[in-house]
Amino acid sequence: MLDLALLPGDYAICRLPAGSAMPAGFAEAAAAGTVVSVTWTPEEVSILCPADRVPAGAAVESPWRCLRVAGPVQLALTGVLASIVSPLADARVNIFAFSTFDTDYLLVPAVRLHEALGALGAAGHRVTT
Repeated sequence: MLDLALLPGDYAICRLPAGSAMPAGFAEAAAAGTVVSVTWTPEEVSILCPADRVPAGAAVESPWRCLRVAGPVQLALTGVLASIVSPLADARVNIFAFSTFDTDYLLVPAVRLHEALGALGAAGHRVTT
């Protein structure tokens, strides 16, 4: 059983062309207590940010809701993300997941939040809102 927190507000998953710079204002958004993740690959810049901070020119999927696993989670632990993803897959709720040094995050479409919370609860996880 895991403890998860449902973060407030809607989030967006965005894509910018490869080589794009860090959009303005993201450091400030993170400092203000929201989650922001920027990943650069040779093919794209993938961004997760609050829905009201979508960078200009980005391809966008929104709205999503963000769940955070209570951490810190030791890097040597196995199966943490699988224990969350499996019940959601069984409930046919699509996800976007990412990890940090301290914990894991999981996003679900806002329109499927009720189903996601039900599936996670049925699997024995506790979600605080």
